[in-house]
Amino acid sequence: MAHENSKMQTPLRRVRGLGTAHEGTGHFWVQRLTAVSNIPLVLFFVGLMIALDGRNFADTRAVIGNPIVALPLLLALLSILTHMRLGMQVIIEDYVHSALLKPVLVMLNTFYVVVIGAVSAFAILKLAFGG
Repeated sequence: MAHENSKMQTPLRRVRGLGTAHEGTGHFWVQRLTAVSNIPLVLFFVGLMIALDGRNFADTRAVIGNPIVALPLLLALLSILTHMRLGMQVIIEDYVHSALLKPVLVMLNTFYVVVIGAVSAFAILKLAFGG
């Protein structure tokens, strides 16, 4: 019966079904948006690292304590980690064929990103608020 219904759908309607995972389009757009947002954010980060090269801890804390610096650092962290998690998820889903291993690796991928994000955000906020 479902097969008969799919014959009645237009090609656009079948595409909007989003495939078997029911999330393809959203995943695609978030991956692309984070890729675009990473360009200025990574350039900012690299420029900041160059500017902080050779400075002592007090100077570094003062620079990162500025909200104009801390906020883009946190945004870069969020964008980069989101992009990385989605990219690794696609790789895992495409190249891991074990029905048992695939969900475990996807969960570990997410866990890794959450841990790295939490530790990094804590470090930035600790430097920003002085502690």
